[in-house]
Amino acid sequence: MSKILIRGANVLGGEAQDVLIDGATVAAVGTGLSDEGARVIEAQGQILLPGLVDLHTHLREPGREDSETVLTGTRAAASGGYTAVFAMANTFPVADTAGVVEQVYRLGKESGYCDVQPIGAVTVGLEGKKLAELGAMHDSAAGVTVFSDDGKCVDDAVIMRRALEYVKAFGGVVAQHAQEPRLTEGAQMNEGVVSAELGLGGWPAVAEESVIARDVLLAEHVGSRVHICHLSTAGSVEIVRWAKSRGIDVTAEVTPHHLLLTDEMVRSYNPVYKVNPPLRTERDVLALREALADGTIDIVATDHAPHPHEDKDCEWAAAAMGMVGLETALSVVQQTMVETGLLDWAQVADRMSFAPARIGRAQGHGRPVSAGEPANLTLVDPAYRGVVDPAGFASRSRNTPYEGRELPGRVTHTFLRGRATVVDGKLA
Repeated sequence: MSKILIRGANVLGGEAQDVLIDGATVAAVGTGLSDEGARVIEAQGQILLPGLVDLHTHLREPGREDSETVLTGTRAAASGGYTAVFAMANTFPVADTAGVVEQVYRLGKESGYCDVQPIGAVTVGLEGKKLAELGAMHDSAAGVTVFSDDGKCVDDAVIMRRALEYVKAFGGVVAQHAQEPRLTEGAQMNEGVVSAELGLGGWPAVAEESVIARDVLLAEHVGSRVHICHLSTAGSVEIVRWAKSRGIDVTAEVTPHHLLLTDEMVRSYNPVYKVNPPLRTERDVLALREALADGTIDIVATDHAPHPHEDKDCEWAAAAMGMVGLETALSVVQQTMVETGLLDWAQVADRMSFAPARIGRAQGHGRPVSAGEPANLTLVDPAYRGVVDPAGFASRSRNTPYEGRELPGRVTHTFLRGRATVVDGKLA
C-alpha cells in the first residue's frame, strides 16, 4: 500500500500537524514531516478525527435489499466518515443465529468500505418469547458482542434479566429499544400539544422512561451491562443520570435527528418525519444536547433506517418509521453541538468514535491518532456549507428529513486501514 502524508490538519481540533500513513498504520504524527514517496493531501483548516463508529445502523440485508444492502449502506457510512458500523438484527431472516450474523459479517468484509459488526437478536425472531443463540453468535466468526431486538422492545422482565445474565459471561451488552408496547398501541407521534391539535395517536414519554427505569435496575441486580438505544426524552436523561450516579453499568445513545428536530415538524404531515421513537419537544431536544455534553448520554448513533420510496410516499398512518442518517450525522452534530459551544472536536471524537468503539468492543477502531495505531481516519472541512440533496446519497434510500436544509461541514476523506474510501468528498 502507498504512503499518504496528510499535511497541516487540526488533529481532534487541536494544533495543526502532519500525519504520515504507511500501509494500514499511522507511521508518524508531528510538524514538518516529509516522505518523498508519499501522496500528499493538503488539509489546512480541516479537522482530522479517528474514523467514526456507528453503534446503531440498519443495513436491511438479508431480506430488504430494496431498502439497502450491506454494500450501499457501507458506502453511505464511508461517505459520512464512518469506518465501522454495527448492523441491527431486524433483517429477514432475523439475525438470531450464528449463520445469519456470519453472512452479514462476510458481506461487510466483501464491501470494503467499512467494517461491519453484526448485532445479534436478543430473542428468537424478535418475538420476545425465547432467548436467541447468544453464545453461538458470540462464538461465531462474527464475534457478536452487542445484542438487540431493536424495532421491538424486550418487554418481558424475565427475558430481559436472562439476557443480561447470559451476556455477562462474555462481556457482552444488551442494547434495549425502550418502548412499552401497551402504552404505544396505535401511537403515531409524540404525545403532547401537537398530537392533540393534529388528532394523531400520542406516544407518551413514560413509555420509554418506564422501560429504562426497569432495565437499569435489572442491570444493577444482575451486575451486567445495558445500553439504551435512541434515548429521546428529558425524563430518560434523568433516569440514566441517576443510574450512573449509583454506579450502574449503563450507557446511552442519542440520534442526530433527536438533537435537531422537534414534533413541530409533524404539522406538515410529511411522513419523512415519522420515526421511532418519535420526534419530541424543544425541551427534550435541549435536555438531550446538555446530556450529550455532560456525558450522561455517551454516544451519538445514527439509527440509519432506510426505506424505499413507496414506504414513505404515502399517508402518515401507513408510512414506515425511520430516517437515513449516516451521510448527515456529523454535520448535524457540528451544527447542534460544536457551533453551539456544547462540544469541541475532541469531544465529538469521543462521542462518535472512542466511546461507541469501547461499548461495542470494536477492535482497531476508536483509537488515538498517533504513531503505531491503525489508520482509520476521517478528514472534515468544518467551514463547508451545503444544502442536503438526497439525490447524491450513496445510500439506496432517500428518506432524509434534511432535504433542502443547509448543514455545515463535509467529510473530504475517509481512510480504512490506510486505504482511502472517500477522496475529495467522493467515494473512491
